[in-house]
Amino acid sequence: MGKKVAFVLSGCGVKDGSEIHEAVAALIALDRAGYEVVFTAPDVQQTATVDHSTEKSEAQARNALKEGARIARGDIKSLSDLRPEDYDAVLFPGGFGAALTLCSFASDGPECSVNAEVESLLSDALQSGKPIAAMCIAPVILARTIPGARLTIGSHPETADAVNSMGAVHVNCAVNDCVVDKERKLVTTPAYMLAAGPAEVYEGAVSMVEKLGELF
Repeated sequence: MGKKVAFVLSGCGVKDGSEIHEAVAALIALDRAGYEVVFTAPDVQQTATVDHSTEKSEAQARNALKEGARIARGDIKSLSDLRPEDYDAVLFPGGFGAALTLCSFASDGPECSVNAEVESLLSDALQSGKPIAAMCIAPVILARTIPGARLTIGSHPETADAVNSMGAVHVNCAVNDCVVDKERKLVTTPAYMLAAGPAEVYEGAVSMVEKLGELF
């Protein structure tokens, strides 16, 4: 079997969970490169629920783990049950769930907090020297938790400034490329922060996965 990647989901859908195009692009790139994917998510209520056909908020509460199971085809593990031996690397697709449920960047900006289980996962990965990848807006989680992290969210000025204000180092990046922090074993790509469609998202995901493999 190949290396195992903990694939951290935050729900299902760009407005309140994991961005589906990004998740699928990363999954295909990982599968073609020979990785085994271990789907995981915190077993918590999503911070928001959005009707994607109207973009209006809904009162109905949804669970990030149960919603993420839609993308995982049911085979998903609660983040609280994930053990160090279960994975060799970590990957976060984007989507507003990353900035709503996995951390509070969407509401609190640079002063955001990170879900305790997500923070513990990142701490364990860093201490063990396991590579970490993130797409789209998800790199703000790394900016909040990893001092000095070199990363990208593309080129959006306000978000880049927020990343820098958290003590990270933002690097502008083309949609089909990625930014690597060799010291901390991080790789990030802009995805839908810049992409005009799924083909560009996939190009960035392939670049990210290729560089991920160089960090082991």
